[in-house]
Amino acid sequence: MTQVNHLFSEIRAAISDGSAPFIETPDGATLTYDGLVERSAAYANALVALGVTPGDRVAVQVEKSADALMLYLGTVRAGGVFLPLNTAYTPAEVEYFVGDAKPAVVVCDPARRDAIAPIAEKTGARLETLDGAGKGSLSAAADASATSFEDVARGADDLAAILYTSGTTGRSKGAMLSHENLASNARVLMREWRFTSDDVLLHALPIFHTHGLFVATNVTLLAGGSLLFLPKFDLDEILRLMPRATTMMGVPTFYARLLGSDAFTRELASHMRLFVSGSAPLSAEVHKAFSARTGHAILERYGMTETNMNTSNPYDGDRRPSTVGFPLPGVDLRIADPETGKALPQGEVGVIEVKGANVFKGYWQMPEKTASEFRADGFFITGDMGRIDERGYVSIVGRSKDLIISGGFNVYPAEVEAVIDEIEGVAESAVIGVPHADFGEGVVAVVAPHKGAKIDADAVITPLADKLAKFKQPKKVYVLDELPRNTMGKIQKNVLRDQFKDTFA
Repeated sequence: MTQVNHLFSEIRAAISDGSAPFIETPDGATLTYDGLVERSAAYANALVALGVTPGDRVAVQVEKSADALMLYLGTVRAGGVFLPLNTAYTPAEVEYFVGDAKPAVVVCDPARRDAIAPIAEKTGARLETLDGAGKGSLSAAADASATSFEDVARGADDLAAILYTSGTTGRSKGAMLSHENLASNARVLMREWRFTSDDVLLHALPIFHTHGLFVATNVTLLAGGSLLFLPKFDLDEILRLMPRATTMMGVPTFYARLLGSDAFTRELASHMRLFVSGSAPLSAEVHKAFSARTGHAILERYGMTETNMNTSNPYDGDRRPSTVGFPLPGVDLRIADPETGKALPQGEVGVIEVKGANVFKGYWQMPEKTASEFRADGFFITGDMGRIDERGYVSIVGRSKDLIISGGFNVYPAEVEAVIDEIEGVAESAVIGVPHADFGEGVVAVVAPHKGAKIDADAVITPLADKLAKFKQPKKVYVLDELPRNTMGKIQKNVLRDQFKDTFA
């Protein structure tokens, strides 16, 4: 009899038609739900043969493929803890993660084997390979393994994954996510976003991150739907496949690129049911332009590595630009004073704190850091600054570390950016604080123009005079062709702060 493996048992129970497709790749290859059960079993068997025991970490830095997803599920079924690593990480960065997590197995692309081998050897981990075509030593081991597997018993609180935070300040931390952290969030999102077995999700996100790995994949699995599984965002492929899809999850950059194509028409998007955006703020300009072009209001939501999804704009009802909607069922959310933790009145800006089954178990081997990030009553301090308006919609105004204190006044970058983004010719902006002898920090805006548009500092500064208090207005404006981003499309303000730190020196 199959054991109760909390997350996979729920996935398995949701399968109503084993012959239904789960994954289709652009070349037309498909994997059915029966195939998913068999292939993930083969990976579970291969991992156990490599010595993986319950609670062992399996670190994975591989290109996106259907087999990489089967490795995730196989790890869960074997009782292991899946540890995906960004494919952009250098060997030096991977060395930190492997040294910190001490995985039993490290899986990398064959092209990186020589660079990763000494890292795995140092910690005593077995090293295996898997490439973007699903080939390598580990897939060969899976090919030779049985396609049935007695799932290892794991409870709701047992770890299913560790995801390292991006580490823009201080050393990167491993967020420990339990079986129920993942299952509960997928369950809620499936209901809130009305996912069913009829849904076909355009999947162009990476799978080393919460958005593509847990939200897109787990929600589809619990609904019994299918994925059109692209290796990465490819505009032509998205346009080609969209007529066969019903839903899409993306980062704001995806939607901006779609709007940049004349081939992206109302007709092309006419049968789509839902577009979801996350991982970075969606500008009100893109939201409005997308709605005008397609008739679809993008549904923006808010989550983070440590919590999965916390809030969502409504499926039925107003999806309001520049907001992330309401707390999800089962998620308690409050706006608090960052110092005292005291709840603040509606409309005031404070730190967002959340509590619920979605919230992680803590940081790997960092008990003191974990304790400092939770209030005594169990609320997790997200570090995101926000407010709740009179209708209950949550808005993010920035990270607490992005808060600018200029001349004793608090400046929230998101507020300034929203005004700058409305200026003709501006595609996007980032507002940062850099050292200033008189004010402590000076407000600096870095803007990127629309393609073909010409803008200068005066064109940005002049329109702000009547719209923002003097202390919020940038003291300096820089124009760049494009703003630096990480692999999930988030603007890297830490890079900009470093680049322009001597502005007022």
